[in-house]
Amino acid sequence: MSAEGGTKAIVAALAANLGIAASKAVAFAFTGSSSMLAESIHSVADSGNQGLLLLGRKRSERDRTPEHPFGYGRERYFYAFVVAVVLFTVGSAFSLYEGYHKISHPEHVKAPVWAFAVLIVAIVLETFSFRTAIKESNQVRGEQSWWSFIRRAKAPELPVVLLEDLAALVGLFLALFGVSMAVATGDGVWDGIGTVAIGVLLGVVATILAIETKSLLIGEGVDPDTERTIVEALESVEEVARLIHIRTEYLGPEALLIAAKIAVYHDDTAAEVARGIDAAEARIRARCPEAKLIYLEPALDEASRTGAAEAGAAAEAGAGAAPEASASS
Repeated sequence: MSAEGGTKAIVAALAANLGIAASKAVAFAFTGSSSMLAESIHSVADSGNQGLLLLGRKRSERDRTPEHPFGYGRERYFYAFVVAVVLFTVGSAFSLYEGYHKISHPEHVKAPVWAFAVLIVAIVLETFSFRTAIKESNQVRGEQSWWSFIRRAKAPELPVVLLEDLAALVGLFLALFGVSMAVATGDGVWDGIGTVAIGVLLGVVATILAIETKSLLIGEGVDPDTERTIVEALESVEEVARLIHIRTEYLGPEALLIAAKIAVYHDDTAAEVARGIDAAEARIRARCPEAKLIYLEPALDEASRTGAAEAGAAAEAGAGAAPEASASS
């Protein structure tokens, strides 16, 4: 994901959520609808979340230090995890509490015209934000399904914005349903039911985000296709006999660490091994540009060493047999 693309989606979501939060707060003041209050709090939380994502991107760009020799790329994962926590605690927990309160003590929705007008405006703005996130994601998603993209993306911003916008859109329709039923039936319990549904929705989204960002935060390696590409690049070098083992880990969305042990030929000189390592690193970076740190450990190829030993033993045996043959003659 390009930095520009991710930032564009975040800024679009931030602008939409600020406008929506303000309009929902006005609607709540006129209607007293708990769905409107829950949606307003949701939009405020989303606005803060986009701010956290922008902060994480900025802080991840700092240069490495002796204390953090691999840099600060994982700060983006940390702030994405904080977003999931905020979405759950501020959005989901508050909505569930407010919905329970409204179901226990139902109230009539006042001035419903305000609620409907604000919900329609919010749906339009949120659709614009969601459309921007989809457009930016399509530039990097390739042929992956949406679920696979969310699960496998190493840059957390677009998946977070996508899920937030989706939850916001569905939440708006749930709020519209709750308010509509409360007005149509005169029973404020429907407003509370809509609010509880919003809380459950936000809880599910927050859980998905927490699971995915936690996995990135503690360290993920490359997918099998990328690993095969790296192995092919390594073993295409003439001085590399074969790969013994490999470990990979993302230090950030655009920073991949590769550590591998490679078998080299028994008769190669140190200079030849060094040239082979340099060539292998160059080929890996050509095929996998995010490979910023590559550590290759050479080891003697056991197969070639065994072959050399067997050849030496055969030569010694042949040399010992010659004098015996001449003596017998």
